[in-house]
Amino acid sequence: MKTLWHHCHAATMANGTYSIIEDAAIVTDAAQIVWIGPLQELYASAERRLLHLLRDGVTTIEMKSGYGLDLASERKILRVIRQLGANLPVTVRSTCLAAHALPPEYKDRADDYIAHICSEMLPALAAENLVDAVDAFCEYLAFSPAQVEQVFITAGQLGLPVKLHAEQLSSLHGSSLAARYQALSADHLEFMTEEDAIAMAASGTVAVLLPGAFYFLRETQLPPMDALRKHGVKIAISTDLNPGTSPGLSLRLMLNMACTLFRMTPEEALAGATIHAAQALGMAGTHGSLEVGKTADFVAWHIERPADLAYWLGGDLDKRVVRHGVERTL
Repeated sequence: MKTLWHHCHAATMANGTYSIIEDAAIVTDAAQIVWIGPLQELYASAERRLLHLLRDGVTTIEMKSGYGLDLASERKILRVIRQLGANLPVTVRSTCLAAHALPPEYKDRADDYIAHICSEMLPALAAENLVDAVDAFCEYLAFSPAQVEQVFITAGQLGLPVKLHAEQLSSLHGSSLAARYQALSADHLEFMTEEDAIAMAASGTVAVLLPGAFYFLRETQLPPMDALRKHGVKIAISTDLNPGTSPGLSLRLMLNMACTLFRMTPEEALAGATIHAAQALGMAGTHGSLEVGKTADFVAWHIERPADLAYWLGGDLDKRVVRHGVERTL
């Protein structure tokens, strides 16, 4: 996997635009490596990055597929995700993002690929208990709202909650579509409208903002923070750690970026990494806050004030990490 990350880093730093994945180039590059790479190599590569996040204090994480683009490769990725959750002291939620990009063999046949996902991939992966939620990418360079809706319908039939990448590059009202299907979350959202925000607030769909991708791609369209606040949409923050658009290994750095780039308050950013993040995973009833009856996952930081977590850039702040009521050591 080292080759993939180095290739994507060079391409993005040179171009500084999203054009590098106009034809799903990054995703298909990744898919080629997943196709030929042994599961053990994929596991070792993912484990190294996951350990960085654990050292940063992460106790629960969502990991997504979407870099396989065929049944065997998506299965391989999702199996690695399950193995990481079983072997490391972290709670891992597994999301299938097969509708991430169009494989080369389906060029100009997006409807056929969506049909393949719905009729073969999702039923098989769900039957193997590899999927906790289903995601898709609704964008002009990915899949249309109508195509995404087919994925959502299939997920519902399989009893799986849905999520969506939406409004990153244009307004297709994917976030409103996500709201209609009671999606747990919608990611990116730079081009969402106030009507989208109203719909998400009504459905309880969490807005997951990705400041690392915004920064790395040198984007200029900010998420509509005023509309999100006005209508009471819950806001979560994520690293969006991926090889092409957000090589971010620190959740704390994302808190700082959320405040400096998106003008969130430290309190909003901290909620975005705790209770609202738990809600985006469908886990707010058991995780994300210190309450009687909830799972005892928390980090005790040696800092003067909570806002320090969103202030300091880099460094390993002194802390004690507790997971399931037991202090965690790595």
